[in-house]
Amino acid sequence: MTPPLNPEPGVNSTRRTGGSGTRARRVVWAVAAAAAAIASVSALSGFHVPLREIDPRGADAASEVATAELIGIRTFTAPADIAVEADVEYGVREDGTLLTLDVCTPAGAVLTDEPLPAVVSVHGGSWARGDKGNADWRGVCLWLASEGFVAASVNYRLVPDAVFPAAIDDVALAVEWLRDPEQSERFGIDPARIGAFGGSAGGSLAALLGTTGEGPLDEGSRVAAVAELSGPVGLGAADLVSDGASDWLQRIVGEYLDCEPGASDEECPQAADASAASFADPSDPPFFIGHAEAEVVPLGQSERLATALTAAGVSAELAVVPGSDHSIGILDAAMRARVAAFLHAHLG
Repeated sequence: MTPPLNPEPGVNSTRRTGGSGTRARRVVWAVAAAAAAIASVSALSGFHVPLREIDPRGADAASEVATAELIGIRTFTAPADIAVEADVEYGVREDGTLLTLDVCTPAGAVLTDEPLPAVVSVHGGSWARGDKGNADWRGVCLWLASEGFVAASVNYRLVPDAVFPAAIDDVALAVEWLRDPEQSERFGIDPARIGAFGGSAGGSLAALLGTTGEGPLDEGSRVAAVAELSGPVGLGAADLVSDGASDWLQRIVGEYLDCEPGASDEECPQAADASAASFADPSDPPFFIGHAEAEVVPLGQSERLATALTAAGVSAELAVVPGSDHSIGILDAAMRARVAAFLHAHLG
C-alpha cells in the first residue's frame, strides 16, 4: 500500500486446480486467462496491437514506504558484484501490455553449474502504483541475491487500467515463465525451489499466489515458500470492518476489486477470491508473515491469515514488530535475518 501522507478522506494465465466454491471460481479465471492468452497471440500477430510497458512516472513509481527516513530495506548496503538484468520481458497481454521483470543474480553464480533457488519479488503501491525498479525494491532484489537467491522483481498491471484478477494473473505468469526449462536454464534456477516475497499490495499478491491452486509446489505457478510483509490479505467487507480498516484502505480495496468501497461480500464476491485465507488448505507452502503493530494495514489482517493457515495444517510464522512502519519499511537487519532464515529453511 502507499499510505496517504494525510490519512483523511481525499487524500493493483496460470494453471489453477480446485473444486467447489471459491476454488471453482478461480478455475473459471484460469480458463479465461488461458483463452485470453491464446487470443492475445492471435490479436498481436494479426492486428499489430501496439506494445506498451508498465511504466509508472514520478511519484507513481515510488516505493510504498512514504517516509524519507533511512529505515527498513534502506539500511541494507548491497555488494558491488551482484549482476542485474533489467526489463526482461516475461509476457504480453491481449491489450498489448508488455510485462517485464528485473533479475538479480548472486555473485559468482555463473561459475557454478548448480542451479539456485529463486524468489519472485512483488512490489507494493495500493495495486495502483509502484515499480519493480524503484530504489527500495531494487534494494530488495539485491538483498535477496546477496542471500544466494536468484531474485526476480516483477511489474504487474495496475489500477485503474486493470482490476482484479489481472495483477495476480501476471504474478502467476511470471512464476510459470521462470519455471519454463528455457528460462530456468538461462538464469540458473532450480524450478523446484521458487518462492515469493512481497510487501503491502505485493504482500497480498504473494500470499494469494501461495494459497491458490492445489498439488505439487514445483509445478505451474505454485511456489514452495511465501514471505510477505504488511499485506492486506482479507479484503471482504466483514474482515475490513472487524479490523477497523480506514476509509482510505476500504477505498483502495474497492478500486482494486472494482467494487464500491464497503460493498457487502454478497455485492462484491471477488473480495473472497482476492483474499488468501479463502483458499488455505494443507497443500499450501509454508508462510512467513511480518507486520507492525500500529501501521496503516491493521494487524488483524495478518493475524487472521496466520490463524487460517495454521488451522489448515500449514506452517505459518507471524512476526509482529513495534511501531507504525509499513511493508519493506520494517525490513531492517533483524527482519531481513528472519526472512532470510525462513527462505533458506524452505528453499535451500
